[in-house]
Amino acid sequence: MTAAGQASGTLEQALAHTARLLESNPAMAAEQAAEILRVVEHQPVALRLLAAARAARDDLPGAIDSLLTLVQTQPNWALAQLDLGIALGRGGRGAEAIAALRRAVVLKPDLPQAWRALGDALMAAGAHADADAAYAQHVRHSTRDPRLLSAATALVENRIPEAEGLLREHLKQAPTDVAAIRMLAEVAARLGRLEDAQHLLARCLELAPSFHAARQNYALVLHRGNQPERALVEIEQLLAIEPDNLGHLNLKAAVLCRIGDYEPAIGIYGKLVARDPRHPSVWMSYGHALKTAGHTARAIDAYRRGVALQPSFGEIWWSLANLKTFRFSADDLAVMRGQLARADLGEEDRLHLAFAVGKALEDAGEYEPSFAHYAQGNAIRHAQLNYSAGETTARVDHIRARYTREFFAARAGAGSAAPDPIFIVGLPRAGSTLIEQILSSHSMVEGTMELPEVTSITRTLREQADAASEMPYHEALATLDPGALRELGERYLEHTRIQRKTSAPLFIDKMPNNFMHIGLIHLMLPNAKIIDARRHPLACCFSGFKQHFARGQSFSYSLEDLGHYYRDYVALMAHFDQVLPGRIHRVIYEHMVDDTEGEVRRLLDHCGLPFEDSCLRFFQNERPVRTASSEQVRRPIYREGVDHWRHYASWLAPLEQALGPVLGSYPEPPAGGVL
Repeated sequence: MTAAGQASGTLEQALAHTARLLESNPAMAAEQAAEILRVVEHQPVALRLLAAARAARDDLPGAIDSLLTLVQTQPNWALAQLDLGIALGRGGRGAEAIAALRRAVVLKPDLPQAWRALGDALMAAGAHADADAAYAQHVRHSTRDPRLLSAATALVENRIPEAEGLLREHLKQAPTDVAAIRMLAEVAARLGRLEDAQHLLARCLELAPSFHAARQNYALVLHRGNQPERALVEIEQLLAIEPDNLGHLNLKAAVLCRIGDYEPAIGIYGKLVARDPRHPSVWMSYGHALKTAGHTARAIDAYRRGVALQPSFGEIWWSLANLKTFRFSADDLAVMRGQLARADLGEEDRLHLAFAVGKALEDAGEYEPSFAHYAQGNAIRHAQLNYSAGETTARVDHIRARYTREFFAARAGAGSAAPDPIFIVGLPRAGSTLIEQILSSHSMVEGTMELPEVTSITRTLREQADAASEMPYHEALATLDPGALRELGERYLEHTRIQRKTSAPLFIDKMPNNFMHIGLIHLMLPNAKIIDARRHPLACCFSGFKQHFARGQSFSYSLEDLGHYYRDYVALMAHFDQVLPGRIHRVIYEHMVDDTEGEVRRLLDHCGLPFEDSCLRFFQNERPVRTASSEQVRRPIYREGVDHWRHYASWLAPLEQALGPVLGSYPEPPAGGVL
């Protein structure tokens, strides 16, 4: 053997010996690797082994230093980028970790552990959709089964029906394949079948309790499915194993916000941004929690930290605008306009920036360009949706035809007798948050949030009905006996109990769209109070048009759709006034502004509550407020908002035409019907 061959053999033997030491004696492995590097500077395998030995001894800074040297000398080695990404993530340097892991998967797209690590890092950064995509790639590249490989590819490429078919066929042959079960749950979640996804992931964890990625999916699906208590149980199990996992902590904070525990959520977000301040999405979530809890100045600072990291992040600019009392500077406006002018700006960033610039120009009194930007944002969002005004009108017609005096009389005495809930319904931006703030300032009433439980119940009823039914939820509701209606009422109370933090006997559910479900509410909770918040149609509809909602409200992105929706709402409420006389108390926003004390006294009388002065000092109430009006209801009632829409009157002809007779008859419904 030549001298060169002997040297090569000696080096290979030394490296193999170091690798064996790594498993049993990391300290000795580190010494051996360092010795090799003294002889052969920057030897790549030795550098990687040295980094692994240092990491095993919890010397993360040392491991990262070794890996940074390695990737400088071996920039195209995917495994080196993977190791660096994992070490950076463990060291709380999430943004750098994501960058390294993205380089790893670019260099070697079929490296499954890199995709999994990237998914973990993205989850920690709050980028749940990107994390899901990375996890799907992990499954795609970690399996050798051709059917699973094909299914994973279809899932990654969003060919959902094909992925579902392949997975179901595979599970017929291998019903305990937990990877396939988890993938099928992902299919169900993407199709909005959250209950199916929950069942699949529960089965997955029954078979493999240590399948932590599936447990994380399970917690996320439970959170999205309005089951926060169960989601927290799963998250706590994950945190018991990985107490510093940023993804688990991020999800826990989001669930805590969902149930109104803002201060502990704020504490978690504070720790997350302290550990790694380079994730704009985490700064945004932190800002949302601070805003809702009334820490406005801190919220603004959090939003500004996020947008400084990513000036194109339209949702953060809109979050600042959505504070309503916040005013953009000239420099802010210049930055936003500069970002809007970019040809490479993503659609979501563009629509959020359009709304934010519209608000900045509105505050500056530049109403024509303000309206143009609001119209731009609405046009983008409207094109993304599949809203049909005709379908809404058909649904309202069906409800008016079905829920008659006779229908309710036949079910008198059904439902839960509990008087606890006060439902505030109406259109968004009609003053419902103001009513909520007034009522929650009473010693016997607790404010919560826009609770999704009524919607969850309608979803359950829809699943129980014949799939071929024209209106399945209403068909199913009509078949329920008094006991079943009582069970629905008890379910509502049970599922909303987690939102109640005080001993107050009454609580508020301020979900405006529940006006579509007054029949259900009356049947399952006949002693609950129902308040209808109503505002001048042009003021209400235009306020909705210039508001980008986080979710729902698909009707609000077109002036014509808004006008038709307002007409349908007035028609439906007029119907319930006829068939359930006195059941609904209406608060006209302009009347509340003109005669606050008189309207408050009438409101409290309807709720069976004694008058308390604190209800007139509602702006001193420090409770969390989640809606777009959160900052406005923390100050006294002001008149200037009543007629603000008039600045935009020149451009509202399509809205006026769609409103029809409802506009001229306000605040009463038109005589002889409105449709």
